[in-house]
Amino acid sequence: MKDLQFNFTVDKTNKTVFVEREFNAPSALVWDAFTNAEILDQWWAPKPFESKTKIMDFKEGGRRFYAMVSPEGQEYWQLQQYTAITPKTNFKYYSVFADKDENPDMPGSDWDVTFSDLNGITKVLIVIKNDSLERMQRMIEMGFKEGFTMTLNYLETLLTNMK
Repeated sequence: MKDLQFNFTVDKTNKTVFVEREFNAPSALVWDAFTNAEILDQWWAPKPFESKTKIMDFKEGGRRFYAMVSPEGQEYWQLQQYTAITPKTNFKYYSVFADKDENPDMPGSDWDVTFSDLNGITKVLIVIKNDSLERMQRMIEMGFKEGFTMTLNYLETLLTNMK
């Protein structure tokens, strides 16, 4: 079996982060892992944090409101507003930090998540365009690359166990 591809690129000029990751799983299963709250909460947070979805309405105009919860119970809220969905191949959302009452902490970022099937290997391309360089810097300083790499590795393990 070939090595699965993983690339993480930061383009400061365009305030954009590119994440490309392959998974040894069918695209329908990977799609479900990104769009089903029960599955998302199993992998979407870097340990020792946990993801806890309060609301998920996966449709255009819908939203996911969730918290990254520390072992001490500290909650870091995030609001994702779905702007476009092409079933099984792509979805887009606007993401912002928020308080526990869903009040957004602007600026945010636009996420564009694309799935493609390559003979049983699913390639996921995530393009994160930030509203400001400051927001992108904040993500990076918070350890986004390391944390997101960790969560995508959890997803690979979860998918292996789900097949």
